[in-house]
Amino acid sequence: MDSYGSHCTKPACRSGQFRKPQTKFLVTLFTTMLVVCGKVNFTNLSRYSNLSERTYRRQYQQDFEFAPLNQALVAEASRAGPVRLAVMDCSFVSKSGRATFGLDRFWNGCASRVATGLEVSVVGVVDVEGEQAYALSAEQTYAQSSLPEFSRMDQYLYHLDRVRPHLPPEVEYLAVDGAYAKESFVTGAVDLKLHVISKLRCDANLQFLYTGEQKRRGRPRKYAGKVDLSDVSRLTLVETVQPNVDLYTAVVWHVSLKRTIRLAYLVEHRHSTRVRTCLLFSTDIEQDTRQIVQYYKLRFQIEFLFRDAKQFTGLEDCQARDAAKLAFHFNASLTALNLAKFEAIEQHSGTAPFVFSMASVKRRMLNQHLLDRFICNLDLEPSQIKSHPNYSTLCNYGIIAA
Repeated sequence: MDSYGSHCTKPACRSGQFRKPQTKFLVTLFTTMLVVCGKVNFTNLSRYSNLSERTYRRQYQQDFEFAPLNQALVAEASRAGPVRLAVMDCSFVSKSGRATFGLDRFWNGCASRVATGLEVSVVGVVDVEGEQAYALSAEQTYAQSSLPEFSRMDQYLYHLDRVRPHLPPEVEYLAVDGAYAKESFVTGAVDLKLHVISKLRCDANLQFLYTGEQKRRGRPRKYAGKVDLSDVSRLTLVETVQPNVDLYTAVVWHVSLKRTIRLAYLVEHRHSTRVRTCLLFSTDIEQDTRQIVQYYKLRFQIEFLFRDAKQFTGLEDCQARDAAKLAFHFNASLTALNLAKFEAIEQHSGTAPFVFSMASVKRRMLNQHLLDRFICNLDLEPSQIKSHPNYSTLCNYGIIAA
C-alpha cells in the first residue's frame, strides 16, 4: 500500500502546488478507497482508516486540482506507449434529494430512458498501443434551469477547454460518441486544435464535393449531388475489414456541421435479409480511414472507466449534496482508479499482454490490509511474515486469474 502513496506524493511534490497536509490526506483517501467494502462514502471510509467521518467531510470541501495529478500519472504511464487519443463522454449518476446540486433529468444509458439524477462529464486519454484509458478530469453537468443561457453542449465544450492544457502534447484527436456530433461542439473542439472523431446518423445530410471543371462565368460549383448511402458506387472501397464487412471512404461536405469531413463507412452483409451499417467521420480529411475506425473503437475504453468507478471506487456513493464535495468525490473516485491501473502496469512483467482487473486489485488490497491489521493488533514481527514465501499467496487469495 505504500506504493500508492508514493505515486500520489511524487507528482504532487514535483508540481509544487499541493499542500503537504492535503497530500497526506489524499494518500489515505486513495488507499482506503481501494480497500473499503461496500459503499465508498464518508461513514464507510472512516471505518477502514484512522480518519473520522468529520475529517472526510471537511477535506472534501477543500479545493484541489485533480487534473495536474492525473496528468503526471498519465505521463508516467505513457512511457510504455505514446498516449495519442483524447476521449470524452458523460455518465448518469443516481442521486436524489431536492437540495442536491445539479439534480435534473439526464439520459440514463443503463435504463435507456431519461431519468432524474446527476450527470458527470469526463475527459480522459487512451494509450493507443496498450488500449488503456485514464481519466484526467470529471466535471458535473449543471441543471438546465440554473444556466438557461448555456446549452449542455456549451457546458461540455467549456469542460474540454479547461482540460485542454493538461492533455499530453502529442494528442491530436478527440473521440466522442454520436451525441457530440453537433456543429457547436465540433467547431469548438477544432478551435482547440483537436480533430474530432465521432459517429453520424444513417440519414446524415451529406454532399459530394465537385472536382470537375468549372464554368468561366457564374458562381463556382461546390457540390456534386447528395450522398446516397444505399449506393456505394461513388464511395472508395478501402478494404474488407472482416468477412462480409467492407470499409468505404470519401471526403464530403456535412451540411449540419458546416465543414468538410472524412467518412469511414462500414457495411456488413452477413445477413442476406438485412444490411447493417456504421457511419463514422473525422474532421481531419487527410486521416487514414482505418485509423478512424481504430480510434473510434478505442473510445469505448472510457466506458470501462465508468463501469469500474461505479462498481469499485464509489462514483455513485457520495453522501454530500453541495457542488464542491460532489466534484471532489467524482474526481477522487476516478483518480483512485488511475492509481490502481498504473500500479498494475508497473507490476506487470513478461511478454504476455497486460490484462487489468479492478476486482482483483480491490481483493489484493483488502487482503494486504487485513494482514497488516493482524500483524499490528497481534504484535507480530512484520519482517518475518512479509518475507515468508506464502505472504504473496495470501495477498493474492481470491483474485481473478488472468
